[in-house]
This record gives sequence, structure tokens and C-alpha cells, in this order.
Amino acid sequence: MFKLLTENWTLKIISLIFALLLWMFIMGERRLEVGYRVPLELQNIPRELMVANEVPSLVDVRVSGPSTLQMKVSPNDISIIVDLTDLKPGLTTFKRLEEKLNLPSGLRVTRLSPSFIDLKLERIKQKLVPIKIALAGEPLSGFKVGSIRVVPNEVLVEGAETELKSVSEVITDEVDLHGVNEGFSLIVPLVFRGTYTHLKDEKTTEVQVEIQPVQGLSPVGKDNLEPENGNKKEKGEN
Repeated sequence: MFKLLTENWTLKIISLIFALLLWMFIMGERRLEVGYRVPLELQNIPRELMVANEVPSLVDVRVSGPSTLQMKVSPNDISIIVDLTDLKPGLTTFKRLEEKLNLPSGLRVTRLSPSFIDLKLERIKQKLVPIKIALAGEPLSGFKVGSIRVVPNEVLVEGAETELKSVSEVITDEVDLHGVNEGFSLIVPLVFRGTYTHLKDEKTTEVQVEIQPVQGLSPVGKDNLEPENGNKKEKGEN
């Protein structure tokens, strides 16, 4: 045993001195605290499920450690990855996010905001709802709106199950009837602003409007307009 301790003792002493010097250098090195905006990445979201609440995309992180180690850290290489494998519908809280940081050994997280996240998963569902036409203005005097058709008259909405329950219809952009005196067909956008739901396929629809004359009233048109005073002839004038 004594022989093993004394064998190559010069080399061992030199190694010990170098180790002490390195330790003293690291301990005596100036320590820095650096702030980062770290992206939060959600991975492996289960099929047929979706995130149905607001989750921060960036996390504020303060990292403390020797300046030599800090110089080796690139902001593009730091991220917080949250694995959602096998998660079920409902609310799940992920704590101790600093443990998910891929930092070099020797650096320490001194601040994390937020320090945890709440994640709500919901089933993705679909629902077929009717399309409601938004009309604006009135036809020309002497005319009225007859039949109105919309093709297609239903649209498929997809998204979080809870929000989807409150979706009963989708409205079109306004169809302007001001001053019209004949029927027309128009492609109009569908207006839908869901938070965790969206239109699955159709984004527009065709609106077909029939305009009819009002019985007993003389429709007002170009042929019914009186000539300007300057063009009128006085009685008795040739």
C-alpha cells in the first residue's frame, strides 16, 4: 500500500498542484449573472388533443456562474422543453422548469419567471353549424328583398370541445343592399373569431339575393326620374 502511494510521487504532487491551481482559479474567477429570454417548447402533444389555454412562449431566466462558462452559453442553444407524452385531457401543472434547462454544469439558475406553467388539454371536436347572412341597407324605393339563399348553408367548425359547445352559427361579412333594384349573387367571406376553434374548410360562401318590385308601388328607376328644371318646357312653348 505504502509503495503505491510513494510510486511516481513527483508526478502525483505536480497533478495535485495543478488541480489546486485550477480550483483556485475557478473559485476566484469573477462570477456573472446573465439574463435570457428562453423559448418554451411543447413537444409530443397527444393525438386528438390540443392546448386550450394561454401558455407563455418565452420564459425569463437569470443564470449565475463563472464568466468563462457564461461565454460558452449561446442564447440560441438554451430552451425549456416540456414533454406532453401520454397526457390526458384536463389541467396539468409543470413545476421546477429550471430542471428542464439544458445549461452547462457549473451554472446556476437564480431566477425563473414564470417558475411553473398550467397546461389545459382538451379533445379536438368538429361541429356543423348554419351560416347566417348579415344584411346592410335597403333596396331602392319600390323594391323589396325576396328570397335569399346561401350556398353552402352550413360550415364545419373544429377546435376545443368546451368552446365548440358555445358555437351555434357563423355569420357572413355584410351584404350591402343599399339602392339595389335587381337580384344578384355574391361570394362573401365568413366572419369567425374563435379563440381555440376555427373554420375547418370553407372560408367563403355564395349569397344569392332575389329583389322584387313592391305591388302597388311604382318602382323608382332611371326612367322614372323627372328631368332637370333646365330641360323642362313651359306650357305654350314650342
